[in-house]
Amino acid sequence: MSAGVHDTLVYRLSMMLVKFNQGEKLDPQDLADEFGVNVRTIQRDLNERFAYLPLQRTGTRYHLDPAFLGKLNTRDIERFASLAGVRGLFPSLSDEFMRDIFDSRIQSALLVKGHDYESLAGKEQMFRQLEQAIIARRHVALDYNKTDGIKHYEPITPFKLMNHKGIWYLAARDSDKLKTYSFAKIESLRLLDTQFEPDPSIDKTLAEEDGIWMGEEKKEIVLKVAREVAGYFKRRKLIANQVIEKELEDGGLILSAKVGHINQVLPIVRYWIPHIRIISPEGLQDELESEILGYIQL
Repeated sequence: MSAGVHDTLVYRLSMMLVKFNQGEKLDPQDLADEFGVNVRTIQRDLNERFAYLPLQRTGTRYHLDPAFLGKLNTRDIERFASLAGVRGLFPSLSDEFMRDIFDSRIQSALLVKGHDYESLAGKEQMFRQLEQAIIARRHVALDYNKTDGIKHYEPITPFKLMNHKGIWYLAARDSDKLKTYSFAKIESLRLLDTQFEPDPSIDKTLAEEDGIWMGEEKKEIVLKVAREVAGYFKRRKLIANQVIEKELEDGGLILSAKVGHINQVLPIVRYWIPHIRIISPEGLQDELESEILGYIQL
């Protein structure tokens, strides 16, 4: 089994197990759509890979026996870990962390978007410290490795550890600004004695945001997508916070997106050249064409 296929399997099974432990009732077709596999694959997950779980079926939906909700023990988790290699999904590899994956408090500290992940070997303890700070709502102090050197931040209000496209980030508030910090660039961490109050609005923002530029003022980008590639943009959001504003008579699309940074859009536009153009803000398409021309003339 290739590494990519294995990582996808690990992610799918671990997310399904978390959902079961939270009491969700899961429909195979919905799961197939969510994870991009066929229903037969999901049926195999349920009937073979989760054969040891006390699953019940109501209509088309599967759920965990209510008597076992939230009670999966270390042995259950170890069975699952050996079956699917779930330890690779998160950087904290201890048995304690494996138990905590299924603790609702820990789940509230983590937000995984996508199924890839970076290796954070050597920083497992720091990851655990941040989890505990988020759960206990304690401020932290950290040293962060920026391009121009190490910068100290204190106090920082940590809200969530997010995995976005394979990279772990800390979503936190510095003074009154919501920011994201690449976890790999955090050089040192210290939990402070002061605490903060939960903010449901920030949890909502983090869950709904497609990108990682949390602290930036949103800018609206409007794009025209040609008929030849419109189907790709209709099937799923290829651009952060993408909205289809209009379907054109020739089969093309007008899209809009509110983004925190232009780099949430430009890589996609470059990839789909010549089938996508920037309509607004005015002048951005010209800047992009000048950039590409300069590259070609090198």
